[in-house]
Amino acid sequence: MLILILYFFIFIVSVQILYYLGVFGKFAFAKVQKFTPKRIPISVIVCAKNEEENIVNFIPLLAEQNYPDFEIVLIDDASSDATLDIFEGFEKQYSNVRLVKVENNEAFWGNKKYALTLGIKAAKKEYLLFTDADCYPTSKEWITAMSSQFTMQKTIVLGYGKYEKIPNSFLNKIIRFETLLTAIQYFSWAKIGHPYMGVGRNLAYKKEEFFSVNGFIEHMQIRSGDDDLFVNQAAKAKNTTIAYSPESFTVSKPKTSFKDWWIQKRRHVATANYYKPFDKLQLGAFYCSQLLFVLLPIVLLSFQFQWILVLCLIVLRYIITWIIVGFSAGKLKEKDVVYWYPILELVLLFTQINIFITNTFSKPVHWK
Repeated sequence: MLILILYFFIFIVSVQILYYLGVFGKFAFAKVQKFTPKRIPISVIVCAKNEEENIVNFIPLLAEQNYPDFEIVLIDDASSDATLDIFEGFEKQYSNVRLVKVENNEAFWGNKKYALTLGIKAAKKEYLLFTDADCYPTSKEWITAMSSQFTMQKTIVLGYGKYEKIPNSFLNKIIRFETLLTAIQYFSWAKIGHPYMGVGRNLAYKKEEFFSVNGFIEHMQIRSGDDDLFVNQAAKAKNTTIAYSPESFTVSKPKTSFKDWWIQKRRHVATANYYKPFDKLQLGAFYCSQLLFVLLPIVLLSFQFQWILVLCLIVLRYIITWIIVGFSAGKLKEKDVVYWYPILELVLLFTQINIFITNTFSKPVHWK
């Protein structure tokens, strides 16, 4: 029995190395991305529901972007706080701000996709750039960096939405590591011609891509997924590219309590259940191989069975994965989390297992 477990462990290590070198290495070892400014007309779209504290600080940063031709479409999704009043003030202050007021609709109550659909239809530009109300760009060249990746063929651009660094916070390290690992995955799969998701904190596409798949209609009943389910449906090798220059990043305010982050991650994990079969399979295989890589050596080492070989395989896997994660973190300016890599990986792995089990027995809560 132990020899079979050893053979299976060797197989699992091979799977992990294949993922990291064969797939994630495509992004880790990619060249530093440079961009050439383009003058594509852009509509920046922000959907907000009860975000009065964030929009006061972040919308002006969008308005100050160094770009020749853009508008900002602000969508108030039936907020009960002062969001609408603040948006109306911005509309008066900035000539390129367009306001969309969404009233509660019985059929689509509380559905962000309905609000976004109205905002997309109201946008005057053909190219759309999305971010969230609690996000802000890292530079005044954000629109320039993201729009520069559009070509005649590439009409969907996947960007990176990072989180603010909070000193001396282990939870913050977990959040940022999880965000880094997710980006490594969707950037790498896009690089090899199989894009499967993007994040609404930083996502761009041509309006015709939205209407070519009838918008969100196929998953309108699913409250989440205005970003990843749309990309999963519309993105293909021919029409999708990535933006990862530092100027193209957005930054979000992270959760500061484990409970709030837990609720957020439950929504994300639940949405992945609606991905295409291959995407669910590759994600499931990756996380299962991660789990088995942790569990199988415990059995083998507890019996001291071929312990030298087992330890060598563990070291080999960690050297390879640390290199891949390290190079990727360098591109995405997240190097500090790499020092905690083995610990963060274990904590995140068992957190995700716990979330999966919890979601099996109860549904997560979605849009505000």
